[in-house]
Amino acid sequence: MLRAGIVGLPNVGKSTLFNALVANAKAQAANFPFCTIEPNVGVVAVPDERLSVLAKISQSEQIVPTRIEFVDIAGLVKGASQGEGLGNQFLANIREVDAIVQVVRCFEDDDIIHVSGSVDPARDIETINLELALSDLAQAERRLDRARKQARGNKDGKVEVDALEKLIAILNEGQPARLASLNDDEQESVKGLGLLTAKPIIYGANVSEDDLAEGNEWVEQVKQIAAQENAQVVTISAQVESELIELPEEDRDDFLSSLGVSEGGLQSLIRATYTLLGLRTYLTTGPKETRAWTITAGMTAPQAAGVIHSDFERGFIRSETVAYEDLVTHGSMSAAKEKGLVRSEGKDYIVQEGDIMLFRFNV
Repeated sequence: MLRAGIVGLPNVGKSTLFNALVANAKAQAANFPFCTIEPNVGVVAVPDERLSVLAKISQSEQIVPTRIEFVDIAGLVKGASQGEGLGNQFLANIREVDAIVQVVRCFEDDDIIHVSGSVDPARDIETINLELALSDLAQAERRLDRARKQARGNKDGKVEVDALEKLIAILNEGQPARLASLNDDEQESVKGLGLLTAKPIIYGANVSEDDLAEGNEWVEQVKQIAAQENAQVVTISAQVESELIELPEEDRDDFLSSLGVSEGGLQSLIRATYTLLGLRTYLTTGPKETRAWTITAGMTAPQAAGVIHSDFERGFIRSETVAYEDLVTHGSMSAAKEKGLVRSEGKDYIVQEGDIMLFRFNV
């Protein structure tokens, strides 16, 4: 399951956003630092309108969406890499996620204390990223000493040494590890380190309700920083997300439209995360269930089958595949077959977004 860690300084709206995203989460959202002492975990369904359409066509008994896990990690502060504010514990929690959502305060509110005394997204981002980079630098330097000893007469060890030296150089410049120019072998050699700044990052610019549609000057600052880091930005409002969960589902779209936006923060964050990680969704449908499956872009049909069960990949024969739009247009699998739109795909087929697949395999 995909895991995204929500991080940021204290009082930027992390836990409020987490509560809203997960709806039934129990994270405490309070106006003081370190109100989240243990990482709170919530699993949410990934919204996908295609599922209900397919379920109706197939008369499925149930719908099973794919899911994403959000981890609300306590507020980091300056000095976290040296253990300030329980920093070491929180940094260890970040190492376990696939992507980082860094919530950045882009709103003014005299009733909510800012840990640094004023709203300044660029400073806040620098504080968080510096602590992550310092933690990575210490870890990479410790590993380099051992790697050099192991590399004597060892080709694979030399690859790791080269990778670590490149990473240390860029981390010393205060830049994230993900900007280091590593080849595939070098990337693989340091993968086990779980470097914090190597993880894909999405900046969640947390704004007031009034600024959700158009943003503000602080959001523009965040976008400029993200562009330099090859990161993504999602403009969100923890305030709006909190209000959304209080509304009946049928009223939420009208509420969002009144604010000048077409989707809530959950959909925006998930879409950005999928894009950032290069993820795709394929679908299976039948009388028993209609289900969404998450894969990495570029996966072949056997690899996609393996996401369901390893036996499917080992015994793969072929997949009957039809594009979502084609099936919906013609109303049934049999009608799509009559039009020649259901294809028999082999082991080399690269699965496309929205493919509907039925796997044939040997047990």
